[in-house]
Amino acid sequence: MANPPHGGVLKDLLARDHAKRADLAAEAETLPAIVLTERQLCDLELIMTGGFSPLEGFMNEKDYNSVVKDLRLADGSLFSMPICLDLNEDKIEKLGLKPGARATLRDFRDDRNLAIITIDDIYKPDKEEEGHRVFGGDPEHPAIKYLHTTARSHYIGGAIQAITRLNHYDYVALRYTPAELRVHFEKLGWSRVVAFQTRNPMHRAHRELTVRAARARQANVLIHPVVGLTKPGDIDHFTRVRVYQALLPRYPNGMAVLGLLPLAMRMGGPREAIWHAIIRKNHGATHFIVGRDHAGPGKNSSGKDFYGAYDAQYAVEKYREELGIEVVPFQQMIYLPDSDEYRPDDEVEKGVRTLNISGTELRSRLRSGKDIPEWFSYPEVVRVLRESHPPRFKQGFTVFLTGYQNSAGGRPVSLLLGETVRSGLSSELGFSREDRHKNIQRIAFVASELTKAGAAVICAPIAPFESSRASARETVAQHGSFYLVHVATSLEYSEKTDKRGVYARARRGEIKGFTGVDDPYEAPEQCDLKVDLEQDSVRSVVHQIVLMLESGGLLDQM
Repeated sequence: MANPPHGGVLKDLLARDHAKRADLAAEAETLPAIVLTERQLCDLELIMTGGFSPLEGFMNEKDYNSVVKDLRLADGSLFSMPICLDLNEDKIEKLGLKPGARATLRDFRDDRNLAIITIDDIYKPDKEEEGHRVFGGDPEHPAIKYLHTTARSHYIGGAIQAITRLNHYDYVALRYTPAELRVHFEKLGWSRVVAFQTRNPMHRAHRELTVRAARARQANVLIHPVVGLTKPGDIDHFTRVRVYQALLPRYPNGMAVLGLLPLAMRMGGPREAIWHAIIRKNHGATHFIVGRDHAGPGKNSSGKDFYGAYDAQYAVEKYREELGIEVVPFQQMIYLPDSDEYRPDDEVEKGVRTLNISGTELRSRLRSGKDIPEWFSYPEVVRVLRESHPPRFKQGFTVFLTGYQNSAGGRPVSLLLGETVRSGLSSELGFSREDRHKNIQRIAFVASELTKAGAAVICAPIAPFESSRASARETVAQHGSFYLVHVATSLEYSEKTDKRGVYARARRGEIKGFTGVDDPYEAPEQCDLKVDLEQDSVRSVVHQIVLMLESGGLLDQM
């Protein structure tokens, strides 16, 4: 395809393979299928559209090792982030995958065949090396946690042939491929474009930053937020896109356009900044803003930053000539109330009065309904955020009770009882550790959806394993508050007061895999509340839970 001057050569596989689409689609039905995860789908989409140019597939072992070690593909091309198709060994064997074979890449959401991969090799990566060289080695880094807890054991490398685009149903008009965005810039007559990466809502400081960057370079602005996978706990992209749309008219004379990027971020700091610059060049931008702690995951549990505040800027500057896109370094923007203006941190004289609202304080003001001043954010932006983040007493929450069978005294609970879920959602599951984990994740999913809708949810499974409870917390906490209540009633007391005789049946061997009898229970190392029905009455325990919820602002005081 022809390449406009924006961004250089573009490997658009959708355009390249268009004429062969029907044949590829027919072949895909005859091949073993690899069902892709959400992160793999994000990667595949940007491979197929050219967002990851010069990549034309998932990295083989030679490219992977070169990128991990030297930030380059085997042919010497600059590329800073491993893009790998991970799969477990048993699945590889089941599908009969091997070098030279072809396999279909399928969307888990709708079972559509998206592409065919011709396998170069199948290899077992050194995840310790990848975590150390690419992300800095801190075991608390979310990307390193992902490598060791979520990513599968082997990587499959090979070139891709594209069958069709991924289906998206939200904000379709804003989902430009790199080729479409280049054409859009041509239509507008834009020759200089400053791209702005974001995974958060934008406020007045961001508007001032981007306008300054564009005016200094006589350019226009591409607001290019990530709408794939970002950091857990980030504001959902539906809310963020409405914020960006509300902010757009605040730019002068049609200076800015909005386009959405279906990227799965790794929060890789310096490496990720280089990767983001390459991606924006492929989308037609001529300049790219790199700010403070660009794509960093923040601090670890010891309060230490994973990366230095400006490490990303230094990394991108090192490869400036090769990147083919001019990097615009920016420091944090500071508000000066006496002159009602924002300035970069390095332009603020010592002693000048400044104001700031941190992300933590902003979230607190949204929770409490307190005023958010107009110097910080525009009223139309605040309105969107308030719609999506009502005061705490209107938000959903989940109370997750864990303990031995009968430890809660046998009193009925109206929502998501372990036995109810077992019969309704998980009737096919047994009581192996794996099946117990699946059951808890199903409970967590239902609880998260109810919490997101503003409901008060009470879950009462046994949930004997710490890892399953932690995963449940992570699932629910994306949408609201999660409180783990350890019902620490002793096994002896729970068994003594069991009027249904379930423990007796387990002792006689009539029930297998029974927690506390022939299966373990891992007491929570940390919980939000610990109660004991041997020591306290049910009324007292309920009151303790109510006080916990009130202290979190989740119960209406009016």
